[in-house]
Amino acid sequence: MKSLARVLSYLKPYRKGVAMTLSLAITTTLLDLVPPWLIKVIVDSLVGEEKESLWIYGPIVGLALVYLTRNFTNHRRIMINNKVEQNVVFDLRSDVYRALQNLSLNYFENHSTGELMSRANDDVNYVERIFIDGVEQVVTAILTLIGISVILFYVHWKLAVVALLPIPFLVYGAWVYTAKAHNQYHVVRKRAAKMNAKLQDSISGIRETLSFNRQLHEVKQFEKRSRDYCDGTLEVMRLWAFYSPTMMFLGSLGTVLILLYGVGLVQVGDITVGSLVAFVGYLALFYTPINQLHSVNHMLQHALASGDRLFEIIDTVPEVQEAPNAILPSTNVRGMIQFDRVNFSYIPEKSTIQEVDFTIAAGEKMALVGHTGSGKSTLVKLLMRFYDAQSGTIFIDGHPIKELKLAYLREQIGLVAQDPFLFNGTVAENILYGNIEADRDQVISAAVSAHADPFIKKLPEGYDTLVGERGVKLSGGEKHRIAIARTFLKDPPILVLDEATSSVDTETESHIKQALDTLMAGRTTLIIAHRLSTLEGSDRVLVMKQGELIETGVHDTLIATDSEYAQLFRQQVHL
Repeated sequence: MKSLARVLSYLKPYRKGVAMTLSLAITTTLLDLVPPWLIKVIVDSLVGEEKESLWIYGPIVGLALVYLTRNFTNHRRIMINNKVEQNVVFDLRSDVYRALQNLSLNYFENHSTGELMSRANDDVNYVERIFIDGVEQVVTAILTLIGISVILFYVHWKLAVVALLPIPFLVYGAWVYTAKAHNQYHVVRKRAAKMNAKLQDSISGIRETLSFNRQLHEVKQFEKRSRDYCDGTLEVMRLWAFYSPTMMFLGSLGTVLILLYGVGLVQVGDITVGSLVAFVGYLALFYTPINQLHSVNHMLQHALASGDRLFEIIDTVPEVQEAPNAILPSTNVRGMIQFDRVNFSYIPEKSTIQEVDFTIAAGEKMALVGHTGSGKSTLVKLLMRFYDAQSGTIFIDGHPIKELKLAYLREQIGLVAQDPFLFNGTVAENILYGNIEADRDQVISAAVSAHADPFIKKLPEGYDTLVGERGVKLSGGEKHRIAIARTFLKDPPILVLDEATSSVDTETESHIKQALDTLMAGRTTLIIAHRLSTLEGSDRVLVMKQGELIETGVHDTLIATDSEYAQLFRQQVHL
């Protein structure tokens, strides 16, 4: 119930709307109590001596007015309730998305994209049902039960006691169902997340699926997860299929008991025919909210399971956190980088970075080389505080990076990755990501500097051409140049080039190198590359091996010795 309380806390900013909705719901509920009484008056008039009187039409007119007023208040209630509900759902979804944006990289590397999408979309939608029907139905149902109970006892208290005999059984049934359904809905939501994760993964990898001709394999994998989800849902539905009809049957027994007892009371003149008719009418209204409460309980268990998953995201504490008194310098950094005995591991007892110690002067171009898995990219992640080192300190301009504002730190560093990510928007929007406040002229200027302007102008819509998901409509070289333009627009004092030319042809590489040479001018640059022939313009070279920094020096000097770097270089150029 803790999740329910947290979900309901989202109603606080919309107290007026909630109060108006509940007021209209109460009004509608009270109006629902009037028709059976008017019908009682009409029946008693027909059975009695006044059946020829015109007075009988008064209650009929009153009945029509009650129905009209009830429907109008119900209309207003629905309109206001929907507005409140959508505002609350917006706030909840925003909180989940904000929490995701603040989480550390490690969280996303341990949770599939499909699972997170399932939580941000599907789970929010299930929680939404609480606000559409849940709160209001519970309030109106309770008010209806209280109002009808008062009327029933007023009409005939003995008959009312008989009518309430099934209630203990209904309460017990609800308690048993809740205990079983709540756990099962957790299983259902987890299986739904796995199914969505598989769907997202298979769509993202559709090219590999087609190239390896594995469509049938993917279908079987997805159907397995889909069947698990359906089986879990069916298990809940079996519970509901037994629970709901059973509760309705027990409620119907109240009507049977009333008729058995009430007919005798009419025959002996203890109550009128109209009173018995009204009693049966009120009893029908009495068990309707009880059935509503059963439905709300069914819906609530699904919503609570979803709420638990949402609040798990919101409550997750990022591994990388900003210091309480973090520094926000007034100017950009000069660009001096220092690693001081830095150690890091992704998995406990399996070191990734060991006692790494080096300094890069402001404006220096430093090459970082080594075999795959030697720890090169990890150093970049530590520099940008995607992860925090377990020991040792990283400095920028003499400031420990843990003491700097996270946003400030990352604004100082521009990253051009091996496989640059482009958003599913236009070319201009992707370049603007480097500086969202830039104007069109600045975007074009950045593209010109990145040698991207010529090919962009040839696109169907120029800078307004949609690039597709992950830039699928562009070649690898074109994506690289847009990523470089984006970094030009960011204009950071520190630049990281992570295998920036490793996956393009020679001609494209030449264009990219020209753009990178312009980009590197005057900036502290850390160049990561497997193709060592591309590093000859570097001021110095750092050589990594199995997480350790084993060599450092100038390219020509290292080549002239029997160093690890020289061996790597000769293997690649076949010397």
